Amino acid sequence: MPSTRVVILAAGKGTRMKSDIPKPLIPILGKPMIQHLLERVRIAGIDEKPVVVVSPGGLPLFHEALGDQVDFVVQTEQLGTGHALKSAEQICGGADNVMVLYGDHPFLSPPILQMLSGLPSEHPGALVMLTVRVPHFDDAYAGFVSWSRILRDETGRVIGDRQVKDATDEEKKILELNPCMYAFPAPWIWEKLAQLKNVNASKEYYLTDVIAMAMEEGKEIITADADPLEVIGVNSPEELARAEALVAAR
Repeated sequence: MPSTRVVILAAGKGTRMKSDIPKPLIPILGKPMIQHLLERVRIAGIDEKPVVVVSPGGLPLFHEALGDQVDFVVQTEQLGTGHALKSAEQICGGADNVMVLYGDHPFLSPPILQMLSGLPSEHPGALVMLTVRVPHFDDAYAGFVSWSRILRDETGRVIGDRQVKDATDEEKKILELNPCMYAFPAPWIWEKLAQLKNVNASKEYYLTDVIAMAMEEGKEIITADADPLEVIGVNSPEELARAEALVAAR
């Protein structure tokens, strides 16, 4: 049975949340939001001790909150999501696959996590990614308008991941979106992360750039649909209030 390490990226700050603590540690109904995610990963039976990538300044707070539930990796500089995942290469050891999640997306259900973990066994060597389809960009779905769009050809094959700032007016109407949650073949992703460039305005290494690499080499890309409200992140006080309502309702 192929082995999978779960890597949770949690080095982001809580600036937009107007918080002095790292965003994944902001409580939802009295519990750090990352703890909700860890409990779901544990129920799914994928990785008993996930890897959590944190910033140097956040490490003491994460240690205090999570103890020895996880393996910690420090992202020494804030150089983007690709760099954050690369920081976890050594601790992931000889795992066959690497699943990437985010500490501020606490609502992924065990069945969705199991599907994301299981698809690499059904499609050896493929890149697996979650996508979501929203009915519109109003009301509860307003926060999704900034997510990148999934581009497909006439056969349904993924041919692109378009950032909103780069999208045409027609592409902005696309309702299939990329929440940036993946299961990668481990040897492949470590090789591609070493090739990432930071030729962009932020001078960061973006994990999403490996999707283009996969397309260029003709790698099989498998997508799995998820409920938009399961993969929604918490990026503002308004979204935090919505998140608490969702948890209370489940």
